[in-house]
Amino acid sequence: MEQKAILGGGCFWCIEAIYKSIKGVNSVISGYSGGDTESPTYKDICRGDTNHAEVIEITFDSEIVNYNEILEIFWEIHDPTTLNRQGADIGTQYRSVIFYLNDEQKNIAKKSKELVQKNFSEKILTQIDKASIFYPAEEYHQNYFELNPCQGYCQVVIAPKVEKFQINYKNKLKDS
Repeated sequence: MEQKAILGGGCFWCIEAIYKSIKGVNSVISGYSGGDTESPTYKDICRGDTNHAEVIEITFDSEIVNYNEILEIFWEIHDPTTLNRQGADIGTQYRSVIFYLNDEQKNIAKKSKELVQKNFSEKILTQIDKASIFYPAEEYHQNYFELNPCQGYCQVVIAPKVEKFQINYKNKLKDS
């Protein structure tokens, strides 16, 4: 059964690259959600005055990978204990957020957050909010890591995250 999830965990290029490699994930679209501005652009988001987060919209086959597993990966691939930042990326657009699409996702997200909290010494600051309009990011943001592997940010920030994920989650990868 096809389902969707909307997650923000820092720069959307980073989390897009990881979720695209997971068995059962049919598509990943980088975009913006959770803000006040209609049809925001990347420039709008970077100013930090739209309240949007950089997010990805994941379409997945729940018979292969379920929503709980999508969230288990989410907790592993970013730091949910930092407020409005991931590494050197700072601003509200980089916040950790789960946008739920229905009550079932809301309940799973809350329970997942409670369970994973014991793995962190700091408090998890991830927001769990009702999904609002998802705006796909500009075309040049889509498949960014795949299309720009030699770009500096990709080599220094994204590649190490992807490599770590591939080592720790071999059984979840499309190629396995």
